[in-house]
Amino acid sequence: MQQNIVFHDKALELQALARKIADDVVRPGAAHADRHSEYNMKAAKAVAGAGLFRAWIPEAYGGLDAGILSLALVAEELAKADSGFGVAYAVNALGSFPILLGGTEEQKQKWMPKIAAGETFVAFCLSEKFAGSDASGLSVSAVRDGDDYIINGEKKWTTNGGVADVYTVFAVTDSTSKSRRISAFIVEKGTPGFTIAKVENKMGIRGVPVVETHFDNVRVPAENLIGGREGLGFKHAMMTLDHARPGVAAQAVGASQGALDLANVYANRRVQFGVPISQHQMVQKMLADMSMKTEAARQLTYAAAAGIDANGPSPANSKMAAMAKCFASDVAMEVATDAVQVFGGYGFMEDYPIAKFFRDAKILQIYEGTNQIQRIVISRHLIREANELEHLKAFIPTEEQKPYSSPQK
Repeated sequence: MQQNIVFHDKALELQALARKIADDVVRPGAAHADRHSEYNMKAAKAVAGAGLFRAWIPEAYGGLDAGILSLALVAEELAKADSGFGVAYAVNALGSFPILLGGTEEQKQKWMPKIAAGETFVAFCLSEKFAGSDASGLSVSAVRDGDDYIINGEKKWTTNGGVADVYTVFAVTDSTSKSRRISAFIVEKGTPGFTIAKVENKMGIRGVPVVETHFDNVRVPAENLIGGREGLGFKHAMMTLDHARPGVAAQAVGASQGALDLANVYANRRVQFGVPISQHQMVQKMLADMSMKTEAARQLTYAAAAGIDANGPSPANSKMAAMAKCFASDVAMEVATDAVQVFGGYGFMEDYPIAKFFRDAKILQIYEGTNQIQRIVISRHLIREANELEHLKAFIPTEEQKPYSSPQK
C-alpha cells in the first residue's frame, strides 16, 4: 500500500522543539538516569512545557491534532538522545490510546486534557505473567458490584508504573464466555488496593520504570469502564497497539540514528594504521549499511504513521504498523551492535554512551508485540491479500498444467 507522507508545519515545529529538548535536557541527563535507574523528570517537564504531549491528541481535548506522524517525529528525536526517554515519552501515547480510541465522550473530556497538558502521566496494563503475546489469555478479573467494578490480580511489565497517575487496565469481565470477554478500565494512582509491587531491574531503558502492578479488591466506578460497556477490551487493545507501533518504530529509528551518529564521529576520530578508521573499507561498509538501513526504517515508519493519520484503523494500516515496528527494531539492534563493533574495545565499556544504546535496543524487538508476533500479523495479512489477487491465478500453472516433468528417480 503506497502512502503519501505529508509533513505539516505543526509536525515539523514539534520535531524541532523535540530536537532542542533532546540536545539541551535529554542527552545531558541520559547517563545519570541510566546509572541510577532514575526517571528524567526535568526532561519530562520540558516536554510538557513545549506542548509535545499534545501532539497526538485532538484539539477538542486540549491537543494539537498533529497526528501519529508528529508523535513519531518527536519520539524519534528524543530516542536519538536517549532511547529510554523515548520510551518514557511514547508510553503516554500507548496508555492514552484506549481512552482516545474507545472511550466515551465523557471519559475523553475528563482525562485527555490533563494528559495533553503533561499534568497526568499514563501507563498501559495489558501483559501478565502468563499472558504476554497471547493477549486473550488474561487472568486479572473485574466483577460488577453495584455501581462499581472490583478488580483483582496482577499485571507484569507495566512501563511507567509508579510515575503514571492513570492506568488503563485490561481485565476479564466474563470468564464463562467462550471469548473470555475482556474490558478496559481507568484506574487512578492511589486507589485503595492498587499498589506498585516489584520494580524490575532491567538490562536497558533503565531511566523509565517497569513494574508489577497489583490489584487487591480495587474498587473503581462503573463510569471508568472504557467505552461504557463490557466486552470491548480486546478490540481496544488491538486498536491501541496498531496506533502505538509506529511510535515504537520511531523510537527504534531514533536509537539507530543516535548509535550511527556516535559511531560516525568516533570513526572519524579514531586513528589506526596512520589514518582515521573511517577511511578503512571494512568500517566504511559498516557505516554505509547502518545508514541505509536506518533510512529505510525511517521511511517505512513515516509511511505507517501517515497511513493511520490519513485512513485510521484498517487491515492495510495494521500490516504497515507491524512491518514498521518489526523492521525498524531489528535495524536498531543491528545498528547498535555494529556501532559497538566500530568503537571496538571502548564500545564494551560503560564509560562510552554506545554501550547504553546497545542495551536499550533489545527491548524494542520485544515489547508491544514481539517481532515474531509482528511477522505472524504480517503473514496473516498476506494470506488475506492473496485471496484478492485472483487475476494472477491464471498465470500460475496447476500441478496438472505444469510445463515440466518430475525428475526421474
